[in-house]
Amino acid sequence: MSGRLPTHVAVGALVRRVNDAGGLAVVRARGEAQTGAILLLIDDGDTVRGLERFRDLDDRESLVPAGPTAATGAAMDEYWKKRRVSDPDLWVVELMIAQAERFAAETILAD
Repeated sequence: MSGRLPTHVAVGALVRRVNDAGGLAVVRARGEAQTGAILLLIDDGDTVRGLERFRDLDDRESLVPAGPTAATGAAMDEYWKKRRVSDPDLWVVELMIAQAERFAAETILAD
């Protein structure tokens, strides 16, 4: 048995924490509930950057950049929609809050 939270639980916790802290978190696309990948869209106002939960060969998790850098909302939408075509298990969550990466790391990364 794995010590990892199912993806839908981790995403739900992240959305609640961000919204409770006064930010806005929206699930743009739901993926596979137990083991789906998570793509975060960090909206800084002017640009949107992507972060993805990554698990290395030693089973350590981290957040790595994903998609176009310093993208507009439209460019990032195009990116994640193409990703969903090849990976329908992918969860896409948009975060609009200061220190979004910290919220994500504290919530969805395993210890």
